[in-house]
Formats: sequence, C-alpha cells, structure tokens
Amino acid sequence: MSCTIDKILTDARTLLERLKEHDTAAESLIDQSAVLHRRVAAMRDAGAGCAEQGPGVATERPDPSRLRPHVVLAQENTQIRDLQQENRELWVSLEEHQDALELIMSKYRKQMLQLLEGRKGEDAEPVLKVHQANSVEIESQIDRICEMGEVMRKAVQVDDDQFFKVQEKLAQLEQKY
Repeated sequence: MSCTIDKILTDARTLLERLKEHDTAAESLIDQSAVLHRRVAAMRDAGAGCAEQGPGVATERPDPSRLRPHVVLAQENTQIRDLQQENRELWVSLEEHQDALELIMSKYRKQMLQLLEGRKGEDAEPVLKVHQANSVEIESQIDRICEMGEVMRKAVQVDDDQFFKVQEKLAQLEQKY
C-alpha cells in the first residue's frame, strides 16, 4: 500500500473534521449537564421551600412531579451520570484522535523531509553537470581570449616597430633633402 501526500492530507482533514464533531458534541454535553444541574438545584430549592411552607401549600399544587421530587431527582441524576460517562468517553475518543493526528503529522513531516532531501540530490546532480560543462566552456573561451590578446599585443608591437622605422626613414630622408 503506497502512502501519498494527498492521501495523508485527506486523512488528516478527515480526522480534523471528526475531532471538530467530537469537540462540538462534548461541548453540547457539557451545556446539557449544566442545564440539568440548574434544574436539579431549582428542584432542591423548590423542595426545601415546600417543606418550610408546610403541608397546606403543597396540596395546592396539582403538578405530580412536584409531589415526588425525589423520583424526578433520581431520574435526572441517572441522566446526569449517563451524560458524564458519555462525556468521559468522548474526551477519551478526542484524545485518541489527537494522538492519531499527531502520529500522522509526524509521519507526514518525516516523509516530506525525506522527499525534500531526495529531491536535493536529484536536482543538484543535473545542475552540477551543466555547471561543470559551462565552466569548461568558459575556461576554453578565456584561454582563446588570452591568446587573441597576446596576438593583438604582438601585432601592436610590430605595428609600433614598423611605425618607428617609417618615422626614422622619413627623418633620414628629410635630413638628406
């Protein structure tokens, strides 16, 4: 099974989306447990208020759930425990996904480093050959230019010598006439 960078990136994106979903679910569970906690606190307050006011006030309320708050509290406590357990499971799942994502990213970084190191060797070799070929060509052109410069110096010297000879002959001819 070959592992390509595109596949790694796709898997990383998928894991990231799942992590976001789990995070959203965990936050939702936390919100729900906070709401349930407030409801339980309100029921406790209502139950304490009923006990303080006496039996006459309690008979005026027709709501049966208020007559048995301990039953409702027990049910909500069970729901809270279930939500807390689910929350713990989601946190464990989130940590597992984060670990998996870290592993994937470390393997991705390692493969990218190997790929870059491999490319450096591949890319440098043709460039080095071209550079060496150009260096040899430039050296040969420099040698030719130096030879041409030497030839030009000799030509200038011969021309100067010729010029001086002509000048001397002219001077000798002028002295004769």
